[in-house]
Amino acid sequence: MGETLVVDDRLIRALYTEHGPALESCALSMTSGDLGRAQDAVQEVLVRAWRHPEALDESRGSTRGWLLRTLRNVLIDEWRARSVRPETITDQPPETGVADGVDDVLQSWLVAEAVGRLGQAHRDVIQECYFQGRSVAEAAKRLGIPPGTVKSRTHYALRALRGTLLEMGVTP
Repeated sequence: MGETLVVDDRLIRALYTEHGPALESCALSMTSGDLGRAQDAVQEVLVRAWRHPEALDESRGSTRGWLLRTLRNVLIDEWRARSVRPETITDQPPETGVADGVDDVLQSWLVAEAVGRLGQAHRDVIQECYFQGRSVAEAAKRLGIPPGTVKSRTHYALRALRGTLLEMGVTP
């Protein structure tokens, strides 16, 4: 039993070393810069990872994706609990959802990770057509391939990207 704890401790330390800064940064932005709440949320995510190591199996999807989704869920649960029992009483109405861009940041991280898993040819057309906003003709010229090839690669790249995102646990 003692050896299992050592292995778990190493797993959590490795998770924190690899993903801790990204989790803390995201948690800070989701808590409007409240360092204490952000650190508590990251700690809760790591506790959940420790309790469910099977969720971290790369064959089930992205570890970072799971950690970020879990972080979001932890903070949503905290927000719900606070909205039912507010910590302080004020004359101000309770907070409603804030469009702070956190969901957009999480999505961009997940998409970037998924794009990184594509083959080079698919990454290139996605980069040119979607991230750089180039037309098929412009992308074809920059990549040195025919426009029809850009179209077909883009089609298959998007299919592969969708499959990769589904593997990572991102649902439409």
